[in-house]
Amino acid sequence: MEGLPDAAAFATRLKNTLIQYHSIEDDKWRLAKKTKDVTIWRKPSEEFNGYLFKAQGVIDDTVNSVIDHIRPGPCRLDWDSLMTSMDILEHFEENCCVMRYTTAGQLWNIISPREFVDFSYTVGYEEGLLSCGLSVDWSEKRPEFIRGYNHPCGWFCVPLKDSPYQSLLTGYIQTDLRGMIPQSAVDTAMASTLINFYGDLQKALQKA
Repeated sequence: MEGLPDAAAFATRLKNTLIQYHSIEDDKWRLAKKTKDVTIWRKPSEEFNGYLFKAQGVIDDTVNSVIDHIRPGPCRLDWDSLMTSMDILEHFEENCCVMRYTTAGQLWNIISPREFVDFSYTVGYEEGLLSCGLSVDWSEKRPEFIRGYNHPCGWFCVPLKDSPYQSLLTGYIQTDLRGMIPQSAVDTAMASTLINFYGDLQKALQKA
């Protein structure tokens, strides 16, 4: 596979990076946006000149159901309004693959559609699951899309202690959209996009 000599080692490194983000102290984060159900924080990324965003909210469903809707697969396209297509390019094992997906334009198309090629890995974490991803080099490019790049990203989902049918979902996202967009526009879009993500996910799970 292009740029991925050892999928297992790559997956382990990615998982460890996300666990490291998950242990960053609260006082390192700055509040970016808050609604009744979801809170978004941010801090400067150590990977590129944008921000690492942290999102957190409670979802009314079980961990397995939530993660099945987030990780690569047919569920995701049904509800994620930002994602316009998704193909699995390579499977390593059941919980590990390379996927290519495209996103819709944002902010009145100031941010034009993007394409991403990500390595995706889902693994048990404490009482729940972690689904994480990282963009990889893939030589085949489509001229109609700008190729964006996801630095290590992921979603931790664990059952609420007093309510096993509810899950605490915590996401870490750092996306370099590339192209000629001011970083401030990206940051504005990112906080709103993450809030919408939780709302769309909750609606999809209620229908399921």
